[in-house]
Amino acid sequence: MMKTLFRNFLLIIIACGIFTACQDNRKKEKKESTIKPNIVFIYMDDLGYGDVSAYGAKDIQTPNIDKLADGGVRFTDGHSSSATCTPSRYALLTGVYPWRNKDAKILPATAPLLIDTMQLTLPKMLQEKGYYTGIVGKWHLGLGSGHTNWNQRVTPGPNEVGFDYSYIMAATQDRVPTVYIENSLVVGLDLNDPIEVDYVNNFEGEPTGKDNPELVTMKWHHGHNNSIVNGVPRIGFMKGGNSAKWSDVDMADHFLFKAKQYVINHKNGPFFLYYAMQQPHVPRTPHPRFVGKTGLGPRGDVIAEADWCIGEFINTLEKEGLLENTLIVFTSDNGPVLNDGYYDDAVEKLGNHNPNGILRGGKYSLYEAGTRVPFITYWKGKIEPQVSDALVCQIDLLSSLASLVGSVKKAKDSEVLLDVFTGKNQQGRDELIIEASTKTALRKGKWLMIPPYNGVAKNTQVNIELGNSKEYQLYDLNEDIAQQNNLAKKNPEKLDEMLSVFNIICGKK
Repeated sequence: MMKTLFRNFLLIIIACGIFTACQDNRKKEKKESTIKPNIVFIYMDDLGYGDVSAYGAKDIQTPNIDKLADGGVRFTDGHSSSATCTPSRYALLTGVYPWRNKDAKILPATAPLLIDTMQLTLPKMLQEKGYYTGIVGKWHLGLGSGHTNWNQRVTPGPNEVGFDYSYIMAATQDRVPTVYIENSLVVGLDLNDPIEVDYVNNFEGEPTGKDNPELVTMKWHHGHNNSIVNGVPRIGFMKGGNSAKWSDVDMADHFLFKAKQYVINHKNGPFFLYYAMQQPHVPRTPHPRFVGKTGLGPRGDVIAEADWCIGEFINTLEKEGLLENTLIVFTSDNGPVLNDGYYDDAVEKLGNHNPNGILRGGKYSLYEAGTRVPFITYWKGKIEPQVSDALVCQIDLLSSLASLVGSVKKAKDSEVLLDVFTGKNQQGRDELIIEASTKTALRKGKWLMIPPYNGVAKNTQVNIELGNSKEYQLYDLNEDIAQQNNLAKKNPEKLDEMLSVFNIICGKK
């Protein structure tokens, strides 16, 4: 009798223990499911598919980018939405194809804000889910209403479309004004030396690259012969603001410091950081620490510099105990270009390096090298290291991350591919419209179709094939990744199928 009672007592204790453990596990699982990860975009500028050693580069080593690739999902078919910068950035933040917005073109710094302040954006969506949102680096999506007074608050801008904090350059490193802007105010501005900017007419007495070549330290090749700042001739004319002008060779360090500071200040999160790096866009101005680092001239050196910055940034995440709760997306706004306006030995010192890798085209091009770029997702302990051939696009990040953080928001053209981005599924998009200088083409499965377009076949200034032809082009990318064999005439059925899908998506039928 006593033995039976004792045995039953033990069984009750064991059952209670199991029940308690299950309850604790459920609570733990529930708690973990409600923890929102920090999200970081590391967005490079003009980095090509073949510019990263994890993607096959031999003459440039990118060990810190490679760590992300080796520890996360390295996409072989990851795309920006456009072969140029402003449209890609628009799509990244809005989840909308840039060709749907007629103003989504490469913008001067004086252009008005491209994103409507009432429009859904990725940072707005994250704000609604409790995220503190920030951007550090290149903006290039317009500022103000088109009549910007740089000596007052420059608004609307990033802060009006979802960013709690912004520390940016207005457009690109080769455009005026050459100043940093923090939360709508020019940093370090002396109002007794006001800034004036004009993209049409120069200011009286101000030297230019065209008229004063003796004052430049970097010789212009095309399109960069206006105001001179730090010995570099720029696009556009600028007067005043001398105390606020940036130092080009210190820009990478400066943005890195701000990105690290942002992480430290908001480590209790959750936070979103859009770290928009300026490399390897022109003018390529590596810090003296990196000059000669690669033997490929300034372009190679700034890629090495960027890789070092990424390593330092990741070290900060790790030091602050954030790496295991931070999803990192690394990618580029478009494909590569060598000579993009300056004589800087990018062509002369190229050697055996091919920024395109195995792809045809480059920046400005409808061929694959225009939009197929390095694309990596990394989340320590959450994403299993792997290589994915899934077709994905930066435009899909908005809806996918909404799914991650429990938001029901979706953008017009943004697909929910969270399982693909986190390596749980390799079934990507069925089709994708890519864009270059307002011209569009269709990727569907292994196929690329480019409609006929007027215009030169090659931009000789930058030595890049643009994809323009009087005939339809159709490529089987599984068999012909270099796009040398146009199958449009040999496979009219597939061409008709692709054209039908293209017209439906683009609203032409």
